[in-house]
Amino acid sequence: MLRFMGQPWWCARGDLGPWASDIASAHNSQHLFDPYTLTHVLHGVLLYAAVRALAGGALGQRARFTIALAAEAGWELFENTDSVVERYRQATMSLDYYGDSVFNSLGNIAACAVGYGAAMTLPVWGSGVLIAAIEVLLLLWIRDSLLLNVLMLVRPIEAVKDWQLGG
Repeated sequence: MLRFMGQPWWCARGDLGPWASDIASAHNSQHLFDPYTLTHVLHGVLLYAAVRALAGGALGQRARFTIALAAEAGWELFENTDSVVERYRQATMSLDYYGDSVFNSLGNIAACAVGYGAAMTLPVWGSGVLIAAIEVLLLLWIRDSLLLNVLMLVRPIEAVKDWQLGG
């Protein structure tokens, strides 16, 4: 579906490396993994909690995992629609964001699966520690996080955007 939406398979710049660390470059969201991959690990943790709370014992582990990954794949499609890409460009620090490559989306779905698996094996407090650790790491590293990303998409705050851009 992403190809039909106009997204490239891989980074159009031709760099074949699996990792892109510079979120302010044209390589962001174009390689298999980037710093935002960690937010998709958190998606997995949160989807585990949500699906478990909603489905409880009515569904087996495999069915709950399938629902979580389907939700993540749905997010990947939604995130790459023209309107959401434009929202990222207008409301967040992702000024040059043009959507994800197909392989970046696959990496994001794999990261979600890792987060889901971690949440399945960790105690609840361990999942909380994982969430907090990733959020703090991303704030210190790239001045962004899952929480800030959601905040800036839903209710942009100019002071936050200025801080994220290094102001």
